[in-house]
Amino acid sequence: MGRSHIRNVPAEASGGQSWGKHSAVPPGGFSLVRVPIAMISELNRELYAATTGVPLYHYTSLAGVKGIIDTGLLRATEITYLNDSTEMAHTVSQLDPETWFREGFGKLESKLFVQFREWISHRLTAGHKLYVGCFTANGNLLSQWRSYCPPTRGVNLGFNGAKLTASACDQGWKLGKCIYEQDKKEEIAIEVLNEIEDLAERKGAKAGSFQHIFEELETHLLEIAALLKHPAFHEEQEWRIVSPVITNYVEADIEYREGASMLIPFMKFGLPHAPDRRVDLEHVYLGPTPNSNISMESLSNYLSKFGASPRNGVQYSNVPYRTW
Repeated sequence: MGRSHIRNVPAEASGGQSWGKHSAVPPGGFSLVRVPIAMISELNRELYAATTGVPLYHYTSLAGVKGIIDTGLLRATEITYLNDSTEMAHTVSQLDPETWFREGFGKLESKLFVQFREWISHRLTAGHKLYVGCFTANGNLLSQWRSYCPPTRGVNLGFNGAKLTASACDQGWKLGKCIYEQDKKEEIAIEVLNEIEDLAERKGAKAGSFQHIFEELETHLLEIAALLKHPAFHEEQEWRIVSPVITNYVEADIEYREGASMLIPFMKFGLPHAPDRRVDLEHVYLGPTPNSNISMESLSNYLSKFGASPRNGVQYSNVPYRTW
């Protein structure tokens, strides 16, 4: 029997019949319809298969530029330390409504999804870890100059998306496009829970626990969660490089930097390079600054001197934003 995708449809649309293993029409006049879906591993691959023909930019500071160009590395931050306070927990909020809906359809579902809610509520935020580097398809956005760059010292480094993907693959990382659309996130939640339910049916509980089912899918769940973003951030058009799942922070190559109120864990990611370039940049924006002419000159000269001259040049932002 093929796998299936549970959908809620009005009972009249299904002729008042139930579908799949559920024999009763749920309260409220809805029945469950099953349609084919891919396995969660295939869903994961699809989410990280997105490509782009435009440069992907990383907003930073003049000090950040020097650190990146001097080393050829980007600091990828542990995901729960990013500026979005709902990181990872947002995925829990997407899964919760569907688990409550399914809980009433039998003893297996009730026990399974009660346990899953308890497990995922702490596991995504306090379990294994992911490290991410953030990029955007929008290279010259006022809100991002304000949010991610210090006043008068902002720079945005643009990279070729295909080259970023290749660099990520070489290091065991992935590049993925963030998802903001609510309907898409709901579809993903349904597919994830279908996979959990199918595994539970096939493998059963161990001493009354389904934790082994959840642990089997944990890596895929983390990698999917890394791309689900709150819609309030949609204008950022974010893409992320995502590390392999870190299961042992003591043995992993994790370093720490000083943050505003805490130490921030990070890992180093090797950026694209070429035989004639220490860092292979596609394009660079210089952010709003009072001395744009000489700042443009010094930035261009620095990039040329240290083997990182962008293929399509350095451009001034021209965003009418003044902090001086």
